[in-house]
Amino acid sequence: MYVRVSFDTKPDLLLHLMTKEWQLELPKLLISVHGGLQNFELQPKLKQVFGKGLIKAAMTTGAWIFTGGVNTGVIRHVGDALKDHASKSRGKICTIGIAPWGIVENQEDLIGRDVVRPYQTMSNPMSKLTVLNSMHSHFILADNGTTGKYGAEVKLRRQLEKHISLQKINTRCLPFFSLDSRLFYSFWGSCQLDPIGIGQGVPVVALIVEGGPNVISIVLEYLRDTPPVPVVVCDGSGRASDILAFGHKYSEEGGLINESLRDQLLVTIQKTFTYTRTQAQHLFIILMECMKKKELITVFRMGSEGHQDIDLAILTALLKGANASAPDQLSLALAWNRVDIARSQIFIYGQQWPVGSLEQAMLDALVLDRVDFVKLLIENGVSMHRFLTISRLEELYNTRHGPSNTLYHLVRDVKKREYPGFGWIYFKGNLPPDYRISLIDIGLVIEYLMGGAYRCNYTRKRFRTLYHNLFGPKRPKALKLLGMEDDVPLRRGRKTTKKREEEVDIDLDDPEINHFPFPFHELMVWAVLMKRQKMALFFWQHGEEAMAKALVACKLCKAMAHEASENDMVDDISQELNHNSRDFGQLAVELLDQSYKQDEQLAMKLLTYELKNWSNATCLQLAVAAKHRDFIAHTCSQMLLTDMWMGRLRMRKNSGLKVILGILLPPSILSLEFKNKDDMPYMSQAQEIHLQEKEPEEPEKPTKEKDEEDMELTAMLGRNNGESSRKKDEEEVQSRHRLIPLGRKIYEFYNAPIVKFWFYTLAYIGYLMLFNYIVLVKMERWPSTQEWIVISYIFTLGIEKMREILMSEPGKLLQKVKVWLQEYWNVTDLIAILLFSVGMILRLQDQPFRSDGRVIYCVNIIYWYIRLLDIFGVNKYLGPYVMMIGKMMIDMMYFVIIMLVVLMSFGVARQAILFPNEEPSWKLAKNIFYMPYWMIYGEVFADQIDPPCGQNETREDGKIIQLPPCKTGAWIVPAIMACYLLVANILLVNLLIAVFNNTFFEVKSISNQVWKFQRYQLIMTFHERPVLPPPLIIFSHMTMIFQHLCCRWRKHESDPDERDYGLKLFITDDELKKVHDFEEQCIEEYFREKDDRFNSSNDERIRVTSERVENMSMRLEEVNEREHCMKASLQTVDIRLAQLEDLIGRMATALERLTGLERAESNKIRSRTSSDCTDAAYIVRQSSFNSQEGNTFKLQESIDPAEHPFYSV
Repeated sequence: MYVRVSFDTKPDLLLHLMTKEWQLELPKLLISVHGGLQNFELQPKLKQVFGKGLIKAAMTTGAWIFTGGVNTGVIRHVGDALKDHASKSRGKICTIGIAPWGIVENQEDLIGRDVVRPYQTMSNPMSKLTVLNSMHSHFILADNGTTGKYGAEVKLRRQLEKHISLQKINTRCLPFFSLDSRLFYSFWGSCQLDPIGIGQGVPVVALIVEGGPNVISIVLEYLRDTPPVPVVVCDGSGRASDILAFGHKYSEEGGLINESLRDQLLVTIQKTFTYTRTQAQHLFIILMECMKKKELITVFRMGSEGHQDIDLAILTALLKGANASAPDQLSLALAWNRVDIARSQIFIYGQQWPVGSLEQAMLDALVLDRVDFVKLLIENGVSMHRFLTISRLEELYNTRHGPSNTLYHLVRDVKKREYPGFGWIYFKGNLPPDYRISLIDIGLVIEYLMGGAYRCNYTRKRFRTLYHNLFGPKRPKALKLLGMEDDVPLRRGRKTTKKREEEVDIDLDDPEINHFPFPFHELMVWAVLMKRQKMALFFWQHGEEAMAKALVACKLCKAMAHEASENDMVDDISQELNHNSRDFGQLAVELLDQSYKQDEQLAMKLLTYELKNWSNATCLQLAVAAKHRDFIAHTCSQMLLTDMWMGRLRMRKNSGLKVILGILLPPSILSLEFKNKDDMPYMSQAQEIHLQEKEPEEPEKPTKEKDEEDMELTAMLGRNNGESSRKKDEEEVQSRHRLIPLGRKIYEFYNAPIVKFWFYTLAYIGYLMLFNYIVLVKMERWPSTQEWIVISYIFTLGIEKMREILMSEPGKLLQKVKVWLQEYWNVTDLIAILLFSVGMILRLQDQPFRSDGRVIYCVNIIYWYIRLLDIFGVNKYLGPYVMMIGKMMIDMMYFVIIMLVVLMSFGVARQAILFPNEEPSWKLAKNIFYMPYWMIYGEVFADQIDPPCGQNETREDGKIIQLPPCKTGAWIVPAIMACYLLVANILLVNLLIAVFNNTFFEVKSISNQVWKFQRYQLIMTFHERPVLPPPLIIFSHMTMIFQHLCCRWRKHESDPDERDYGLKLFITDDELKKVHDFEEQCIEEYFREKDDRFNSSNDERIRVTSERVENMSMRLEEVNEREHCMKASLQTVDIRLAQLEDLIGRMATALERLTGLERAESNKIRSRTSSDCTDAAYIVRQSSFNSQEGNTFKLQESIDPAEHPFYSV
């Protein structure tokens, strides 16, 4: 996009254009790039580092980049970096080019209003104009009427940068109303302003690359601005950048520099810009003015320890130049999403933090989904237990930041289900626009997603009372007006009401009452519901009960994916949630495997101990709720299930035969071996048994005496260590066997799930045999003894189903019924019992109702035979086949719909053509389906395909047969019948077979997991059932009622809603701490091994190797460049040495000639000394003077002044 504006356009209009018309989001950082306008070359490595760092700074911080816009100089290098980024990523960086209109080539192609214009970016070397850089996202073209001149954009660009820097940026906004207005919607409907920002405008930084003398003036203008703008200088890029870097390195405080360096810098300025001495001194003065604020200048040098990347230099310069407090600097780093800056520049030793500032930063980091910042804040001392309060958690649930999620739709659906009578308030199915989600709503959502009888802490009476007390008395009234009053059912009786009031007595003065005991639990659930997978994975690693958290997250994600697909949302949402569910499920399995490798017994305790923070469930129950087959199929889970299935029976081979023999011959129970409680410290148990075992059972004196005897026996046999140890083991087994009393043996035998299974199976087979008898023989007027036994079996079975509903997990009665009906066999059992009851009532009547009752009996027995398939689930080989049958039945239902369309099309046409004169009757419906349906199985009714008709026929014996008249169009019936059989018998039937094959192979591949998963349901079913099967089960029911009354009388049992009916391990606080410590150790070991596997993987090794090779190649390039420079320097030295050698040779020649002249003169002097002279001394002095003058004159003649100016006078 581009716009042509006047050079004096107001900056607020331009910003409005960019944010409203161009739909640009206000930046969190503005990078203004300045440099040379003429083309220049950067070093390859410097260009790579510059481009990578600039793009990284813009991408991570959401910055705008301002450039000159044209395709020359530094702007071309910026465009190259943007081009490399565009080829690797889809995200486009907001790069705005501000260029003068007068220097743009092909201006006529850009003229137009609200139009799309093609623009030729190929530059013309003969033109003085320049083209725009095509990698920019937007252009602002400033026009001042000139052509071919720069400068029209300078003032406009600076004013626009100044105006943008005055715009306030917020790290986050509250979720209600618009993002610009900081409005907080309180519980009682009032709105108040709640500004949360960093207290300053958009930070601006100037980036200097190369450049001419005007760039130094621009730097001074930035530094003198109010507030000053920090500057980053890229050293090594050339010209102005190198001069600024040199001055920054060698200047002192106050802009002073050494005299020698001053002269050197002046010479450098003269040579770089071809300036005169006066011009250089003037530019030097400007440079020294810049150095007076050198603390605002950051120099980036490649290879320096302080700045490995240019993005770090840019952001560090901004923090230094902002002159902000530590919380504001942290808010800036949070807005930029640069945790490395916060770690290295903000969280430094000795930093002072105001009270509550780090907690506010933590809230911002959570809202903005900054996982690294959350980790950094926790490392620097932020306590999540102190940080997380009810109001803050509720604010997190109401934020509109982060990825799109389905929480709003889930709250709406839950509200409709919870309060169906108030649908008018949701404005045609939607929540009010200003509706604030409460934690109670979140509790309802969690319960809905978890399913079953799961009870969230947010919906319990204690939390509701606390919530209403904390947020004032108007909250319940507002809920009542909206039809959302507290849904906790009222209890009858004064005593119960008083007891409940005492239970929820809360001390509001307690400072811990507004905090959560396990904050990481609450935050992980928040992250899962808000679809913030990375944040959820981070919180999963912290805190206790990691295995339970992983299973809960797996279930929540899977349920949300199902809801998304049911609500016809985008398929990507459902797929993403399913992927998140698989991630958490994999974590749970890997953690279980890690814990099982370290300690088997503690790993089994992890599976069965009671999770008070997760609806008092166990990890096994959560895994079953999430339908996590891999978790249930793990060796640790299966070992535990095997022990649970056997109870305290110690059997390995032929367990079924031994159990049947014990049932049929009770004395054989004495021959069976039993386990002691010490052998099964991880075994879960029911609450009644737990309470019983708390009581003192037997004195320990016989046990101590036996131990003393064992010690004496061991001392006697101490000579042979091996033999003594074996005998000791045998005696320990025998002593354990003898320690279990007879009554306890009988109790443990009949309460083992495997014994109950065979007991119920034998009784069921007997019931079927009696049912066979009464339907096969003649039915008398009154029921026989066999029939009464069958009736009593069905009647007591119905009572058992009622007991299952009432004794299921805590919850409302309606919720118990819903959970019970979710099981397929429970629904079919209910239908079969009701049908049998109708048949029994009719059977007791007179004829003809008695016969109708007998027919109902005959139909009813079909189901009871099919019910045997559920018993087959205990077998490893038959169990998966039962599941295959169920899946194939579902596939067949879809096939029947398609088959019905084809069958109807043929049946109606056939019936209408062959029988055109039928009267209205229900028999017509039967005739439509009758023959076409049987044709599917091969019965084609050949005699009725084309029956003879028309004229009479004469037989061979002479008789005349009268034929019916032919129906109009009767010949069409065989034709459409052929098409029907082709489609139905060949196409659709083979399609059904193919679907069945696919289902078979799909289940066959996971048959072992399927059987192991079904095994848990079977074990839990028979563990919870009474000992006696129907019809004797009525005595067990009477015993349970008696025990229940006794327990309530003895006050062993608390509130019925808080009672635990499940199978779980009750452990002390010390044991719980030990289990939690073990789990944390397993997590640490798991991540350590995971990191080791990742570092040793082929992909990681290849990546590290490639990085090392790339670094080595860069260093080799540097070495190569230095080698070229050294070669060039050596060549220069060689040339200068050659010149010096030539000069020295000439000087030697001249000296030799000079020496010869001196010798000749000395000879002349010697010859003259023999002549006659009156004054010898005078003659000698006079001759010496003349010789010196003559030699000097001759030497001057022998040396050419043009060749050697050094010797000129």
